[in-house]
Amino acid sequence: MTNDPFPDLPRSDPLAAVSPLDGRYAGRTAPLAPYASEAGLMRARTRVEVAYLIALAELDATPITIDDDAVAALRDVYESFAADDARLIKALEREGAEGYAATNHDVKAVEYFLRVRLDDLASADVIDDAETLYPWIHFGLTSEDVNNLAHRLLVKPAVTEVIVPAIREVRNALTDLAREHRDTPMLARTHGQPATPTTFGKEMAVYAARLGRSLGRVDDAVSGISGKLAGASGSYAAHVAAYPDVDWRAFSASFVRGLGFDHTPIATQVNPCDDLAALFDALRGVNNVLLDLDLDAWLYVSDRYLGQRTVAGETGSSTMPHKVNPIDFENSEGNLSKANSDLVFLGDYVTTSRLQRDLSDSTVKRNVGAALAHCLIGYSKATDGLEKVVPNEAVMREELADTPVVIGEAVQTILRREGDTDAYERVKDLSRGKRVTLDNFRALFDDLDVDEDVRAELKALTPAAYTGVADELVDDLDE
Repeated sequence: MTNDPFPDLPRSDPLAAVSPLDGRYAGRTAPLAPYASEAGLMRARTRVEVAYLIALAELDATPITIDDDAVAALRDVYESFAADDARLIKALEREGAEGYAATNHDVKAVEYFLRVRLDDLASADVIDDAETLYPWIHFGLTSEDVNNLAHRLLVKPAVTEVIVPAIREVRNALTDLAREHRDTPMLARTHGQPATPTTFGKEMAVYAARLGRSLGRVDDAVSGISGKLAGASGSYAAHVAAYPDVDWRAFSASFVRGLGFDHTPIATQVNPCDDLAALFDALRGVNNVLLDLDLDAWLYVSDRYLGQRTVAGETGSSTMPHKVNPIDFENSEGNLSKANSDLVFLGDYVTTSRLQRDLSDSTVKRNVGAALAHCLIGYSKATDGLEKVVPNEAVMREELADTPVVIGEAVQTILRREGDTDAYERVKDLSRGKRVTLDNFRALFDDLDVDEDVRAELKALTPAAYTGVADELVDDLDE
């Protein structure tokens, strides 16, 4: 084993990070830290345990009562949860603290942490006797009851407050480009070959519309997030053994919904996680739209349809000073591809469990934040790229003028309208595999047996004007 070559580099320094998510891209992933960090998970577990203790006290069957002042103080335990609280929980787990031996169990450490905080409240005369509440922390629960709810308390706001706004920024950038360049004509390419012209704005509107639909799927998935609280095998056995007359199913449903989730009524020890799989799949849908955009934007830059605003002092190539590389789109492509790989893995993995429970999903779920972080980087880089590009209308118009063959579709369609049964073949013989000019078309038009107004209609055709209602389609974008 080699010695550490950087003994003076703190592990907290981004330069020492094992993952680029906390290193090179730490600035971009920072908004996810409250939801993806271990401290965030500790806080969420604390919230679940506190809410559960309060809910138990509200049951007539239990012998405990917690007055309003104590309820407020207990809620403040997680609302004011800070770094020192997280460090105490970690100490309780790893080496022991406050008179407790090391638990070597992360959820049990939270239980002991709450005992410590109850002692603090007793010392402050907020509650009478902390020890009378000790047995009711985590009463009848299995760790998964706490964990599945805690993870969802993190995933839901991570998506709604960080991920979705980042997606909307991309969509807004696309919408702005679509509206600004709604009537900028551009040669289309189907199968990589010159095809019926479009407008640059309409093509950006396509991506904006697709993103809008994909966001709808994300919203639906978030609203379907579902939690479980039913004990070690999902049968409420311990709860029923202690208090057989309590309707624990109704209690569970009310408790879970009170946290903001749907209720999973039938489960094993684990929440089946079909809800999370649906969310991961919806995010992949967003990512696939943006991967398609990244690839097309890269090609448009390559074809000089898009220029890029330069940044003072920025180096495009280490050896070619003239280059301005499409690095934002390339970076977005790479991160979204990595995110999709992670999301597929997560969706497949968290929906399976041996018999009633195995623990392999526990470590896997700790990587949900990493998948979301790669998404976030991809979205922010795509936005950066879109805000730098400048459509090069002159290049687009020049290429349209050099590719008059694309009006062939319009010619044969108008001739069909006039009853010409050989319209397609006539244009095919003129143009297929040949380099034709507008003069070649006009010579064809002069030889046609058509009314003069039809001949004038044909001669008025130009590639730049042959864009249909592409500009009007931009108006179909929702706000």
